Amino acid sequence: MGSLSPLQVAAQAKLSTTNTKARNMWEKAQEQAKARDFNKAIETLTQLNQKFPSLGEPYVLRGSLLKAMGENQQAFEAYRDGLAKLPVEASHSNDYFTLGELAMTFGEYQTAAESYKKHLKTAAKSPRNAPRAQRQLLNCEFAQKAIAAPTGIQPERLAEPLNTFRFQYFPALTADSRFLLFTGRPTAESGEDLFVSRQNKDGSMGEPASISAAINTPYNEGAGSIAGDGKTLVFASCDRPSSVGNCDLYISRRTGNVWSKPQNLGRNVNSPEWDSQPTLSADGRTLYFTSTRRGGKGQEDIYVTTLNADGNWTPARNLGAPVNTSGKDMAPFIHASSTTLYYVTDGLVGMGGLDVYRCEQLAADKWSSPQNLGYPLNTFENEASLFISSDNRRGFCSRSKATVAGVKQERDRPVELFGFEVPKEVRARETSTYTQGRVFDAFTKKPIRADVQLYDLNTDELVQYVGSDAENGEYTVVLNEGRQYAMYAAADKYLMRSLSFDYSDKRSFDPLTLDIYLEPVRSGRSIVLNNLFFDSKEFALKPKSRTELNRLVAFMKQYPDIQVEISGHTDDVGSDDDNQALSQNRAKSVYTYLISQGVKAQRLRFKGYGETKPLNPNDSDEHRQQNRRIELRIL
Repeated sequence: MGSLSPLQVAAQAKLSTTNTKARNMWEKAQEQAKARDFNKAIETLTQLNQKFPSLGEPYVLRGSLLKAMGENQQAFEAYRDGLAKLPVEASHSNDYFTLGELAMTFGEYQTAAESYKKHLKTAAKSPRNAPRAQRQLLNCEFAQKAIAAPTGIQPERLAEPLNTFRFQYFPALTADSRFLLFTGRPTAESGEDLFVSRQNKDGSMGEPASISAAINTPYNEGAGSIAGDGKTLVFASCDRPSSVGNCDLYISRRTGNVWSKPQNLGRNVNSPEWDSQPTLSADGRTLYFTSTRRGGKGQEDIYVTTLNADGNWTPARNLGAPVNTSGKDMAPFIHASSTTLYYVTDGLVGMGGLDVYRCEQLAADKWSSPQNLGYPLNTFENEASLFISSDNRRGFCSRSKATVAGVKQERDRPVELFGFEVPKEVRARETSTYTQGRVFDAFTKKPIRADVQLYDLNTDELVQYVGSDAENGEYTVVLNEGRQYAMYAAADKYLMRSLSFDYSDKRSFDPLTLDIYLEPVRSGRSIVLNNLFFDSKEFALKPKSRTELNRLVAFMKQYPDIQVEISGHTDDVGSDDDNQALSQNRAKSVYTYLISQGVKAQRLRFKGYGETKPLNPNDSDEHRQQNRRIELRIL
């Protein structure tokens, strides 16, 4: 009814008939409404509709009263039926707008579009609701096209033992899909807690359990995000002692099976306002979240912060346009590949309300224009959040039950978890897989804590940095399709381990299990340098060798007292003399680079061994490739 209250409507409404009986019933209903006896007024208006079905005004007044009581479905039907019986005229301009708004809440886009058009046609000049009506017309047009050309199939409710609570939402998976994290409220009276469901051997999900007594408390804990390796958790909690704002973000780390006591992320991240809905990058070192702090583009905006080498988070910065809008921008999710961001907003044309959009990272702090995910992932309902697995195959979301007896408010409707196969148009720009395993001391065979770093060889960019578990040595690193990587495992007083992953042109893109054994820094111990590259029969280092070379320089500076030999090796293709010369010159190229970077010559020597020390028989391309190598040996 626009800006008019039901009492004002009752006082001003006129009945378009001279029938005495109808007018008496109409005046009775008006008096009942003015006396705030809405139930009696609705009963009288219903009788009036039954006796005089051609009159539209009783329907409209009944719709106004039903809307005031929160009975939106009945209100929509009353407005729709009543206005259809009345001529299109200025006196009903606000009624058309109200019908449009009600129609949108039930996905009745055709009715909504017609109503908004009538409102704009009949409203006075520069009506207050015109911008909203024009925007909703765009939403109606988009929604009708989206429904006519769906993207994928309807999400399906996840089977028990999931969805046994009254509310469950914000689903998130670890990179290996072994653990599903979500926020749950077992009953309407329960506070929010974080729950974990572990994947069974048959692929089904197990009974949800509280993530940890160290994390779940009498306060609300919700909207959690877990790093790809399952060892870093960031979540929102409200009204805790010494909090920065009313809702803050907290971090906890897992060693073995034990989660640490959560720590407030501090004032670089949290504000005096509401900070929630976090999403972590795969390595747990970049954090996106929603905040209502001052200085944003809308009421809710998305912010980002990164973890520095010193262990501190950078001051959170607004993602800005085109991600953030003048509307509500919420519930971000960064895919494991770190290339694609999903979030919900009502600040862009969509299905109406909060829709899910995706945008791709083009460069640091630069994002592509958000794209609506279409129907059926977006509906006339407010969407809550979205999660897509690292391999781009499986998606998860949460949805409210459409109709529940006795529940009128959307926030009180039960919420359930759903899953879906990810359509091509919805997938992240890059698909991810992972390598995981354990890091051990090569002599004692005991697990050790090590830094595991992943570099993009084409850009020399550090793209992931995780730590192996101090108790069991476990690590997980996410790898993206189409990339070539150098991976290093390093710990104090150990030789680094150099590994290479080339997915730039690889048909197989399956997860890897790879245990890593680190050699102590001792005389006679050696490692293969797997990320030094040469053209065939050439000894000039290729540009993408710079990542490995710079790691070597750092290693030599870390241990200033050691001396090393750079050893060159080849396969058996070609003459012995040629192979000897090639191996010598390749080793010398590495030696020369180290000296150019300030490593003293007296700490270094180089030697070529040709084909005399193969790691494997030269009986296959793979074995010959392994025999063509540069080694670092401690003297």
